[in-house]
Amino acid sequence: MSTTLRKTLTPFALWALGVGYVISGMYFGWNLGLEKGGTLGMALATFVVMLMYITFTFSYTELACAIPKAGGVFDYAGRVLGKDIAFISGIAQTVEFVFAPPAIAFAIGAYFNAFFPEASIIYTAIIAYLLFTGLNMVGVKAAATFEMVITVLAVGELLLFVGIATPHFNAENLVRNAFPNGWGGAFAAIPFAIWFFLGIEGIANVAEETKNPQRDIKKGFGWAIFTLAMLCVLVFVSAVGVGGWEAIVFRDGIAGETSDSPLPLALSMITGDNHVMYHLLITVGLFGLVASFHGLILAAGRSTYEMGKAHNFPRVFGDISKKFRTPAAALIGNMLVGVLALLSGKTAEIITLSVFGALTLYVIAMIALIKLRQKEPDLHRPFRVPLYPLFPILVLVVGIVSLASMFFYNWEIGLVYLLIILVSYVLFKIFKK
Repeated sequence: MSTTLRKTLTPFALWALGVGYVISGMYFGWNLGLEKGGTLGMALATFVVMLMYITFTFSYTELACAIPKAGGVFDYAGRVLGKDIAFISGIAQTVEFVFAPPAIAFAIGAYFNAFFPEASIIYTAIIAYLLFTGLNMVGVKAAATFEMVITVLAVGELLLFVGIATPHFNAENLVRNAFPNGWGGAFAAIPFAIWFFLGIEGIANVAEETKNPQRDIKKGFGWAIFTLAMLCVLVFVSAVGVGGWEAIVFRDGIAGETSDSPLPLALSMITGDNHVMYHLLITVGLFGLVASFHGLILAAGRSTYEMGKAHNFPRVFGDISKKFRTPAAALIGNMLVGVLALLSGKTAEIITLSVFGALTLYVIAMIALIKLRQKEPDLHRPFRVPLYPLFPILVLVVGIVSLASMFFYNWEIGLVYLLIILVSYVLFKIFKK
């Protein structure tokens, strides 16, 4: 008898995972888009990206409810687009989920280093990898329970920040130097706008561990995207409104070295950097990073497991631990790749690489949705995307434009991404035979 994944997840657990995958994007990284586009340019990019993610979430929910498999887009594409496209989509998904955690791990190490300067950023990040990979190996119920607690704390802290910042909001800060690089800046800001929402599709990768996937996944996706859209608007407006966009991009508030800590920079202008609320935000801010780091490790494990089960990766990655009923080999393999990426020290480039994978995933998933409607109109669909085909077409348009923009502004990383796809595909064609 084959060992299967354990079904334990509820709608609330799915909400916590969905928000947890993403929430670190509210804490760091997004502010670097302001350097590219200013307040207006970043706002335009964020609005378009938010629209894409809302319509994508509705569309992806239909696929996840109709085909509740741990492989996500790999399984959806395999059903209607053939094995080759399914493999490419699986690689894209793996790139997204495996390369996002190292960037977050580096931020976790930086947080500890801020409080304990003697603590090495890299060593702390590696310890975090070992700790949370181990937690995910023990069992999905323990991992999901931890994620629920840590996500609720992270959401609460963001709301606390908004509550502190709102009385100091000044609308003039939103319009000052708002469009410094014109439309080119708005397009260049797209990857950082995507970082606000990157990873929410990971809910679909735990479908096989959900008690009632056809019913519960739509609730988890819906509650998660509503929460994230609300937090995105509140955090963006309140952080920029305190002192203007330059104040939360540059460490000295004017120009020079950029910062990955927009919320502490904004709060320091209100309370100073010795106030108890400032230190509370810094301390609890770690929860947001941990929530996303831990959640993405979980989703990445399921993605790699499904690729291994299909023999597109070495078969060992498709094995389930008989003791814990989790994809232990896939989790360990992902950790090793993540640590190697972490040692490169190129955090911004790793984030951009992950975004390339995500956008490829979105485009292929929407094509699969449209083809599945045509090929299997009678397939049981517990949830149907509203306003079909408008929603998936909108995702396709925004996704393709975003990919083109990414290649234009990040062509070196784009070439690395294409090389990963090409080498993986060649090896797939050789060894699959």
